[in-house]
Amino acid sequence: MALADKKADLAGPGIGSYEELEKILPSDYRALLPPMERMKALFTIKEYIEKNLCQELNLQMVQVPLIVDVESGVNDMLDRDGSRTPIQFHISNDYDKHPIDAQVVQAATKWKRPALRQFDCKVGEGICTDMKAVRKDYFLDHDHSAYVDQWDWEKVMTADQRNLNYLKDTVRRIWKVIRGAGKQAQELFPKLKSSQYPDFPEELTFLHAEEILEMYPDLPRKARETAVLQKYPAVFIIGVGWTLKDGYPHEMRAADYDDWVTETKSEKGKPMHGLNGDILVWNPVTKRRHELTSMGIRVTKETLKKQLEMTGQLDFLKLPYHQAILNDQIPLSIGGGIGQSRTYMYLLRTAHLGEVSVTVWPKILKEMCRKKNIFVLE
Repeated sequence: MALADKKADLAGPGIGSYEELEKILPSDYRALLPPMERMKALFTIKEYIEKNLCQELNLQMVQVPLIVDVESGVNDMLDRDGSRTPIQFHISNDYDKHPIDAQVVQAATKWKRPALRQFDCKVGEGICTDMKAVRKDYFLDHDHSAYVDQWDWEKVMTADQRNLNYLKDTVRRIWKVIRGAGKQAQELFPKLKSSQYPDFPEELTFLHAEEILEMYPDLPRKARETAVLQKYPAVFIIGVGWTLKDGYPHEMRAADYDDWVTETKSEKGKPMHGLNGDILVWNPVTKRRHELTSMGIRVTKETLKKQLEMTGQLDFLKLPYHQAILNDQIPLSIGGGIGQSRTYMYLLRTAHLGEVSVTVWPKILKEMCRKKNIFVLE
């Protein structure tokens, strides 16, 4: 695989060209629900997930920022190669006597951990948000949008809970909620239970990124995910961000929130790395890999410094967020972001994010979709 292709594969799961997208969009698609019924089902799912996620993980819904101060360092940079930059603007405020340079959030990942202290969360307690964000650097296709909505959540934990068993238990609880939301939607909207699609998998399969590379050593990352999802239709990939034997991480992951450097062991006792991961499912509508959530146990001050050193970003340590970790001013935590529109798309069996969210799409994409009986909301 050429270096340029490898970098493109690591940069994100987008397709890359509309010529390629046209070939893979389903040609025999019919939405199971008309737009208004789809909205009713969508908000049923939203209510179910927010209620049950908070119950399963002991969380409380709280407000979340849309914009943050640049100086705070709490915006999510999404990866570590600097390719996805946030929208930034100047607030002149009081004729520029007391200005603020602000950014639109790309995710609330780093805001949530200090927020645990702000909301006085104790061990075992946490917060959940109905987060909206803008990511301007994505290629806009069927499951990537400039508009992002997530259930961004965070929970206080103890040092002895920083292990794979605790991570896996949390992941299973999240999957239980997502699957439960889909099953309830099928009961309330029977057209969603279609014989043309298999039922939602009951269990997740846990695999390390290192194990998947060993399974498919000759395939690039996205192809490895596609291959493994043919065998296991719902997986949690552990250790996203750690550099694998081929010299590359499974996917780029920022160095200052998830812990992807801590050594762990596979179920077979083999040394592995990482206390984070992603839930991916096989989407029977698009017949493609489909990521629902990214999450993990957060860095300690030791692993923060190690990961920033590995990525050449030690200058970040001067920022308030990073100083708070170094000085034990914010608690140890676990957290993640569950893509709302991605989840609706999967549970409602739609072929495009635009069927479950309203945002901007290029004309070429909308015209392509119309020809394939896919109608995005406008």
